[in-house]
Amino acid sequence: MPVYFESAEQPSTQDLADLEKIYADAPAWLLPPYANGNALLEQGLAQKTLVAGRFNSRLLGAALLEKQTDRWLLSHLCVRELTRNRGVARRIVQEASRLAAEAGAALEVVIPEGQQHLCDLAREKSLIIAKTV
Repeated sequence: MPVYFESAEQPSTQDLADLEKIYADAPAWLLPPYANGNALLEQGLAQKTLVAGRFNSRLLGAALLEKQTDRWLLSHLCVRELTRNRGVARRIVQEASRLAAEAGAALEVVIPEGQQHLCDLAREKSLIIAKTV
């Protein structure tokens, strides 16, 4: 399934509804330091750090991507529950990694404390793990 990566700087009304659904499906451990998914979305939109994966005109996954000079930090990656395990997260990570490399930066993933299975998966995929939060 072709999933397209994009910056969610000016989301449509439908995009906003999709983003809310994505983070409504997020496990509680994924959201801190944000109080809830809406707070995460507000911050991501305000700081222009929100990126998403689109398929058939709908957003299925999203994350925050903080672009620093020598490293980009990818955090709060979430995919709607009904579309998980179909490559959406993988596509977001791949494209963020490609764009970071083009900018001369390394992509690092931020994994919440206590999520060892995610750390193991990141290492298996040869991703750089930033300090966990």
